[in-house]
Amino acid sequence: MKNRILSLMLVLVMLSLTVQLFAAGQKDSSKDYPPEMVEWMKSAKLGPYDKGKQDWDEIKKLAREEGEVVIYSSSSRIAKVAASFEKKYPGIKVTYFDLGSVGTVEKTIQEQDANLFNADVITTGGSGQVIHELLGKYRLVNFVPDMYKDQIPKELREPLLARIVEGYVFLYNTEAYKDGPPISNVWELTEEKWRGKIVVKDPMKSLSNKMGLWTMVQHADEFAKAYKNYKGKTIELHDGVPDAGYEFIYRLLHNDLIILSSGSKVAKASGEKGQTNPPIAITGYTYIRYNDSKGYVNGIIKPLDPVENIITPVYTGIARQAKHPNAAKLFTAFELGDISITKDTVINPPYTEGKSLELLQGLAPYYEPGSKSPRTTVPLAKGGELWYDLKSWTVDPDFMWYEGLKVQDFWVQEAGN
Repeated sequence: MKNRILSLMLVLVMLSLTVQLFAAGQKDSSKDYPPEMVEWMKSAKLGPYDKGKQDWDEIKKLAREEGEVVIYSSSSRIAKVAASFEKKYPGIKVTYFDLGSVGTVEKTIQEQDANLFNADVITTGGSGQVIHELLGKYRLVNFVPDMYKDQIPKELREPLLARIVEGYVFLYNTEAYKDGPPISNVWELTEEKWRGKIVVKDPMKSLSNKMGLWTMVQHADEFAKAYKNYKGKTIELHDGVPDAGYEFIYRLLHNDLIILSSGSKVAKASGEKGQTNPPIAITGYTYIRYNDSKGYVNGIIKPLDPVENIITPVYTGIARQAKHPNAAKLFTAFELGDISITKDTVINPPYTEGKSLELLQGLAPYYEPGSKSPRTTVPLAKGGELWYDLKSWTVDPDFMWYEGLKVQDFWVQEAGN
């Protein structure tokens, strides 16, 4: 009996300690934030002071009093989002900066390091730097409008909200290759037949393209298996090349890879009509939209071993010590589209006009094949139905952060040889 009582007392003591430790952890959840940031978060009801249930009548009232929202964006289409937001919320001015993904991250860091807090909303790709350099170093705060939480998978709202996800694919010219894709294994691109006929956007100028290419390096085992499927033997690596992922990049660069300055040029190179010997493009899925707007004839290569699509998130967060935090909250909700949209909602082009714009709101300029809302209730844009049929990998922020510089050094070294 005595032993049983002692055992019970021990259990109660351990339970008490566990509760105390948990409570202490909860109490100190913001202890690493800079003090001035903590005061700002308290006032703005952000970070640990966002209790989940948000008063949108109050947010709208305060946003109108703030009268402005400043956006740093990686996309030129922010201009269209700004115009439609100002139309829906007259009296709130949108000041935006189209900086590209690299520029968005760099400007945010440089300004905040100088104690300048000019931005309200940061929206960009570049998972490694955004998650670790911006969010991880308290340069922005995650904010998820409460009405959307049940519609967005956890991995797309934590640790940071993705306002959209995009694909990174292999495109071919369907006019020149009428019988279908000219390859079915990525290693074919490293053969002499395709020398000087593969085109990409410079990953040093685009975090989205960097994420796509670097993710291939991460999946070295799958690339090794694909090589064996193609050649029937184990791959032999060049001196100094650590694995099959790096080897693919090595062989691609040494096969006279064409590196261009913009994604639109890449899409034109592969998709323009009238070519007899067009290149294959490794680029954003979104450039399929140029088939309609510019008359290109790009098609997605499928089937393709080992991967057909790499999913890259475009994040949105509220910048540290934003001067207009409520306008930033309102803008974040606007980016995600009207709450009334369901899987059965019929959304017709043109998406940036009329009823479609009313529904899509800030999502409208990005509602196209190759882009997908993080919300499970938003149907795919017409022409994008292939998304769910593609073999896809998703970018890993940790790999981008911890291994990305190593891959980048390798790329720069081999691109210069």
